Amino acid sequence: MYQFSGKLKMLSLALIIIGALGIGFSFFSAPKTIEESKEMIADQASHGDSHGSEHATGAANSHDSQHDAKHDEHVFHQMQNKPWSALYVSLIFFLGISLLVLAFYASQRVAQSGWSVVLFRVMEAITANLIPTSIIMLLVILSASVLHWNHLFSWMAEGTFDPSSENYDAIVDGKSWWMNVPGWTIRGIVYLLLWNTYRWFIRKNSIAEDTANDYNKTYKKNYHASVIFLVVFMLTESMMSWDWIMGLDPHWFSTLFGWYVLASLLVSALTVIAFVTIYLRSKGALPSVNDSHIHDLAKFMFGFSVFWTYLWFSQFMLIWYADIPEETTYFVARFNEYKMPFLAMVVMNFVFPILLLINSDFKSKPWFVIIGGIVILAGHYVDFFVMIMPGTVGSLWSFGIAELSSILFFIGIFIFAVFSSFAKANPIPTGNPFLKESENFHYFNIEHEGEESNDHH
Repeated sequence: MYQFSGKLKMLSLALIIIGALGIGFSFFSAPKTIEESKEMIADQASHGDSHGSEHATGAANSHDSQHDAKHDEHVFHQMQNKPWSALYVSLIFFLGISLLVLAFYASQRVAQSGWSVVLFRVMEAITANLIPTSIIMLLVILSASVLHWNHLFSWMAEGTFDPSSENYDAIVDGKSWWMNVPGWTIRGIVYLLLWNTYRWFIRKNSIAEDTANDYNKTYKKNYHASVIFLVVFMLTESMMSWDWIMGLDPHWFSTLFGWYVLASLLVSALTVIAFVTIYLRSKGALPSVNDSHIHDLAKFMFGFSVFWTYLWFSQFMLIWYADIPEETTYFVARFNEYKMPFLAMVVMNFVFPILLLINSDFKSKPWFVIIGGIVILAGHYVDFFVMIMPGTVGSLWSFGIAELSSILFFIGIFIFAVFSSFAKANPIPTGNPFLKESENFHYFNIEHEGEESNDHH
């Protein structure tokens, strides 16, 4: 049995504490009043900050006092959103990764894949992170919709659906059958409940397979549950991406946005599976995992990087070609105000993985997979950053204490949840009927470094 070491546990707790302190500081340093936000903008402009000067200039050039007041209030809300947005980007990223690991795990059960069985306990452990991130997501949902502690979702502002209000938004009102606070809140809670219910069920029954008198019965039960979950997942993942990400830009929509988010999270999830597997293998906790298993994970990383790029280009090219104002505004904002991260993520998520992982020999080398994986994870974090920030903070974006602290906070939670979960069960799913096939999984053309020749079958 694997032991969750004291050093790793202390590291995870230190990251959580450091991250929490940084998050707390970012909330504390956010402006509390409109006047305070105006002073901060003026101070940024005096120090040559381009984002701050844009807003300061916009306010100074306006002759309409009412427009000035609305502009100042808008900037105030954007500055208040900064710590919330930083937290939200990391939350969506880590929650999404945990969810997609669960979905990939379910797909392996449904496909009755033989190669991946020795990785089942790794995937189950990673999905343990779904529990704490779901709890935090629930708090964010309630703080946005019920408590109104943040202004991340502009359509939740008072008067949006009231034709007699100066804040009335006819476009959003036309979507009120879907975009309404009670429905949005209830749907979010249902998503989290459905995902965590399957995770609890499959984890419990996967461990039960090891000691079941009739393991075939337990195996079939897990198979059927996974089939149902995949159907539920495909529906809820799309709706989640509409509600939690696309809803930040309520005037814009894309019919393939759910697939785009899925691709980004799936690449990241596969990379995380590879990272945790390589680490645990190096500690001797996964004796049955060989270079061919790492090679297959890297193949998935490579393949879905191409798939993500296909979806990114399809969404961008069609909107650019059609040139419809309500569609192009999404990319105009990102290209004008987020040009560096917007273009960088294409290189990080496509060019770099393709050049690094296209060679078959490199895919089986753990250190090479780690190098490629670090860039992939950073690139897809930037992808979610660019998806979320323009709709919440506009041109006032930056990468500082709030963003870094949020990443550290969720990495700490991830480490604690994953490795404590892995230590609670047999690392080898001994009751799975495909275990022998997985243990004997080898590619004839891969040199398995550090393995005896008689290990190759």
